[in-house]
Amino acid sequence: MERKKIVIIGGGITGLSAAYYLQKEIKEKQLPYQVMLFEASNRFGGAIHTLKKEGFIIEKGPDSMLARKASALKLIKEVGLEDQVVSNTAGKSYIVARGKLHTMPEGAFMGIPTEVTPFLFSGLFSPFGKLRAAGDFILPKGKEKADQSLGEFFRRRLGNEVVDNLIDPLLSGIYAGDIDELSLMSLFPMFYQLEQTHRSLVLGLKKTMPSRSKTAAKKLPAKKGMFISLAGGLETLIEAVLKKLDSSTVMKNAPVEKITKDGNHYNVALADGSVEQAESVIITTESYAAQQMLSDYPLMKVVGGMMAYSVANVAMAFPKAAIKQDIDGTGFLVSRNSDFRITACTWTHKKWPGTTPEDMALLRCYVGKPNDQDAVHLADDEIIQIVLRDLNKTMNITEQPLFHVISRWNKKMPQYTVGHLQRMKNVRDSLAQELPGIFLSGSSYDGIGVPDCIEQGEAAVQNVLAFLA
Repeated sequence: MERKKIVIIGGGITGLSAAYYLQKEIKEKQLPYQVMLFEASNRFGGAIHTLKKEGFIIEKGPDSMLARKASALKLIKEVGLEDQVVSNTAGKSYIVARGKLHTMPEGAFMGIPTEVTPFLFSGLFSPFGKLRAAGDFILPKGKEKADQSLGEFFRRRLGNEVVDNLIDPLLSGIYAGDIDELSLMSLFPMFYQLEQTHRSLVLGLKKTMPSRSKTAAKKLPAKKGMFISLAGGLETLIEAVLKKLDSSTVMKNAPVEKITKDGNHYNVALADGSVEQAESVIITTESYAAQQMLSDYPLMKVVGGMMAYSVANVAMAFPKAAIKQDIDGTGFLVSRNSDFRITACTWTHKKWPGTTPEDMALLRCYVGKPNDQDAVHLADDEIIQIVLRDLNKTMNITEQPLFHVISRWNKKMPQYTVGHLQRMKNVRDSLAQELPGIFLSGSSYDGIGVPDCIEQGEAAVQNVLAFLA
C-alpha cells in the first residue's frame, strides 16, 4: 500500500510535538503514513533556546511552563525527563509604579484581588483607586458581547489604577502587548463567564477558587511556585523529543517557500528547488510566514495581517556583591505609567537557583514595549546601558555585568487582538473548503505558552488523522 505523506513545517515545540505524536500513532496503529518535518533555520526548538556559559544556565527564550497545564508534563514523561522537572522558588514579586517598588498584593489572581486586606494596605493604589476598585461589588454585569479588549473589560469592573498598576504589567509581561487591544475572549474567556455568572469578579473568584488554608500554608517549609522547568534548561525537552524521532524525517536548513494544491495532494516547494508531495500539511510557523507560503490564496491575507511585536531578552551575570541593594523576591514588573524602558526583570538566581553558580547573580530583563519597538534593534551596548540605568533606580548596581547575552525575538510575540477567535474560525472554515488537509498550529493562533503549543501540536495530529481517514 502506498504511504501517504504528511509534511510539518516548522521545528519549534509545536512542530516537534506534532511530529512526535504523529510518529507514535503511525507506529502503534501501523498506519500507512510517513512524516517529514522541515525547519528553515539551522537549529530546532524555535523560541526555546538554552545557553550554558561559565556555569550559568541561561534561557534565551521562555524560562518555564505553567505546571497546571497537563500537556507539557505529559510530553516530558513521554520522552523520559520526569526526573529532571524542577519547580521555581515562590518568592515575593514586585511592581514598579509611581516611582517606587511595591510588593504585589497577596491573593491577587491575574491582578484581580481575592483578599481585601492586602489590597487595602497596598501602596500601589491611591485611596480613590481602591474605592473605584470596590465598585466591582456593586456594578451590574456587562452586556453580552462576542468580544472586547482586556482593558475595556477590566477598566469597567475595577477602574484605571488597578488596570494600569497591576493587571496591565502582569499581562504585558506575558503577551508583550497593549491590554487595550488584546482580546478578552481569546486570552481570558473565564473572566467574562465569571462576570456573566456571578456579576462581581472578586466574589466570583472567591466562590470558584479553592480556599487557601493559612494555617496549612504556614506549616509548609518552602513554597513551590506555579511554574516548572528542567534541570538542564528547557532545550533539554527539544533534544529529548528529537532523539525519539526518526532522524531521516526531520530536516533543518530547509525553508519552505511555496505550497500549492495539485489535485488530491499538495506540492511543498523548498528553497533548494526540491518539491515534496503531501496529502496533508501542518504549518506551525509565524502567521506572516504561513501567509507567504500560501500567497496564492486570498483567504490567508487575514493571517498574514496579524500583528506581532518584537522583544529583546537581556541576561546579565554579576557577582552578588555588585548588587548593593538586594531585594527579597524573584523579580519585578513595570507599570505602563513608569518612566522605565524595561518591562520586567527576573532575578533568575533566586527564582531558579540551579541556574547560577554560588556567589553569582543572574538577571533577565526585557525591552520592547508596544510603543518602544525601536529599543529591540539598538546596539548591544545601548541596550545594556538602558537596562542598567533602570536597574540602578531600584537595585543600585554600579558595576558592568561580567557578561551579557541579548536575544532579539523579531515579530515573535503574536497579538490576539479583539475578534481573534472569529477571525481564526473564518480562516479555518475557508481552509477546510479551499485547502482541505492544511492545518495551522502554533503560537500565532491558539496560545503562546509552551504547554499551549504542545497541546496545539497534539490537536493538529488528530485533525490530520481524521482528515486522512
